Amino acid sequence: MTVRSARPEDAKAIRAIRNHAIEHSTALWTTTQQSPAEAEAWLAAHLERGSAFAAEVEGEVAGFAVYGPWRELDGYRHTVEDSVYVRDGRHGLGIGSALLAALIAGAREAGHHVVIADIEAGNTASIRLHERFGFQHVGTVQEVGTKFGRRLDLTIMRLPLS
Repeated sequence: MTVRSARPEDAKAIRAIRNHAIEHSTALWTTTQQSPAEAEAWLAAHLERGSAFAAEVEGEVAGFAVYGPWRELDGYRHTVEDSVYVRDGRHGLGIGSALLAALIAGAREAGHHVVIADIEAGNTASIRLHERFGFQHVGTVQEVGTKFGRRLDLTIMRLPLS
């Protein structure tokens, strides 16, 4: 496995991973699939700030990680939010860990102060992954989202970088 900075040509594979998560999980709280044009624009914004990473296994993008602004107001400019996704069928191989390590290093190098992880409270695998990297549980906000006909709780975690 190789973790590298994402490239524009990764947009199709990253879109497939995102859309699978949209369709089959509560990791992304939307039911609207990302179009090819939306995927390219979304990735381009991350590429511009150097905040997108891809994990490659046997020539295939097996996962990706990005960080972006946690909130849009300038008072939050030193805080970013992470997203880590692994292609279906590639879980449990250390891909998520490798991506999160690269993301944290990239955010630290870019001068950010805190990384926030907003995780659906039932996603214990993601919570455990973040705990292994030192993220602290800040709290859980109950019933703030909906998907698949049920209400979802949001667990918020943080990692200070400096």
